[in-house]
Amino acid sequence: MIASIRGTVLHKNDNAVVVDVNGVGYLVRTTTKTLAETAESSDVFFYTYLAVREQALDLYGFTSHPELIMFETLQLVSGIGPKSALSILDAVDVETLATAITNNDASYLNGITGLGKKTAEKIVHELKDTALPIAGKTIKETGPENDALLALVSLGYNERDARDALKEIPKDKNTSTRVTEALKLLGSK
Repeated sequence: MIASIRGTVLHKNDNAVVVDVNGVGYLVRTTTKTLAETAESSDVFFYTYLAVREQALDLYGFTSHPELIMFETLQLVSGIGPKSALSILDAVDVETLATAITNNDASYLNGITGLGKKTAEKIVHELKDTALPIAGKTIKETGPENDALLALVSLGYNERDARDALKEIPKDKNTSTRVTEALKLLGSK
């Protein structure tokens, strides 16, 4: 499994970027918002999801861990695959989607292009309990400094221990470095 990717954008098209990692170009499908914010020749970091199909391996990338979690969670709904999950995240941000699911508000999801009423109701019904942790306070506090916290919590550490470990690491370090150093601290306890 490819859990993340860091490299330089070689080029981009309507739905993906090619990220050069030490001379190997990886096609990473992502949201239109991320594409708009990504420039060619810029350095990027994506949390990734590798979709394995019979005739293809598709890599999907997200700039924040909550986006990746929601992308994976949406695929728990029968009939929603990676492409559908990505188009849903194109239409609505993670916090709003999680709030709609938590509040059992399928009507909000009806407005998403390509998502019918029955599918919207199915998403809300099947994910109502699953999406609760995603809609919690840590999602509302998202930002570069909280991506590390979300990563640690998703690895099974409780939020308080993760916060305590992250307090000991300078905030000017990037997310992956903060997570790595926090894991070392948590492992030594």
